[in-house]
Amino acid sequence: MAKYKYDIENQLISFSIQIILVCGSINKSFATEHLAKQLIRLTTSAALNYGEAQSAQSPRDFLHKMRLCLKELRESLVNLKIQKVANLIKDLNKLDDLIVENNQLIAIFVTSIKTSEQKINENFSFKN
Repeated sequence: MAKYKYDIENQLISFSIQIILVCGSINKSFATEHLAKQLIRLTTSAALNYGEAQSAQSPRDFLHKMRLCLKELRESLVNLKIQKVANLIKDLNKLDDLIVENNQLIAIFVTSIKTSEQKINENFSFKN
């Protein structure tokens, strides 16, 4: 199980680094700078919150932090879509790859959250 957590953490870190590198190579218009800064905050926040989730104080705390990661990843996806439609990131292949990876991360977190919710509900039902 530890390897799985490690892989998600590395995937989040890698995703954040890719975003940082892509955002560092875009033009410097107001819109691109605004969206790029927000995108960097979102993706790094997801990685950092995942790190916090690994040290959660309770199953509910873990679930809360995982939901924060999911929230940030969903917002990142919308940001990437806006930049794609507005043609703010010129490397469309890289942008499409980032959107696919973002969707994969969202799917991982949705599944993990559902599993955690089921475990919490089972434990609560079992105790009552």
